[in-house]
Amino acid sequence: MARQKGIIKLKGTIGDITFYKTQDGHLAREKGGIDASRIASDPAFQRTRENGSEFGRAGKAGKLLRTALRPLLLNSADGRMVSRLTQAMVKVIQADLVSDRGLRNVIDGEAELLFGFEFNIRGKLGTSLFAPFVATIDRVAGEISVDIASFIPANMIAAPSGTTHFKIISGGAEVDFEAETFVVATSETAILPWDATPTAVINQVNAVTAASTKPLFLALGVEFYQQINGTMYPLKNGAFNPLSVAKVDSGV
Repeated sequence: MARQKGIIKLKGTIGDITFYKTQDGHLAREKGGIDASRIASDPAFQRTRENGSEFGRAGKAGKLLRTALRPLLLNSADGRMVSRLTQAMVKVIQADLVSDRGLRNVIDGEAELLFGFEFNIRGKLGTSLFAPFVATIDRVAGEISVDIASFIPANMIAAPSGTTHFKIISGGAEVDFEAETFVVATSETAILPWDATPTAVINQVNAVTAASTKPLFLALGVEFYQQINGTMYPLKNGAFNPLSVAKVDSGV
């Protein structure tokens, strides 16, 4: 991979060189690689096929989790979240100590490795929300909840420049990675002033299937707003809204 530095930026293919644009700028790379039919059949590429199978499984698992949490992700994600989540899912799958290589999966892996995953690298929950919270997953009752004691927003929330208001959001997701289905519930506070006024106690309960055996996830985040002439606007279109996996129960 090479970086284009000239005044005229190229896109497309010339000979064996492909020119393209990414978030890192205008790049170029040489066409090459091994024929796909050989990779699919040659015994020498058995490990490659196994890795490809598990990577594909990680991609599908990441997409399912993203879809489940989509109501929260609409305002809280960065441009590379998809690839970062896929990489995290690969680690979950690689933690499967039961299945043969190439057949490892999320269910037999360690979904708890997703704990702390940040959906927006530009605004992390751990460096934005300093108010102590208690995250709880009650599998028997089917309740995925978060409790936050009263706090002073100006002291306990590190808000981006321009913030006048905020709200706390959360979501509970029950994800069946085998059937590719999910149950999700979300909660949010009212839009609250970011000032020295103590908040009320916050208790958000997200209901999923009682006594489920599937992996359960709690996502917690903050959305920032700016009030202009009495109207609330998402601050910088949510560019710095944090959202994180705050608790995981991998299932039974």
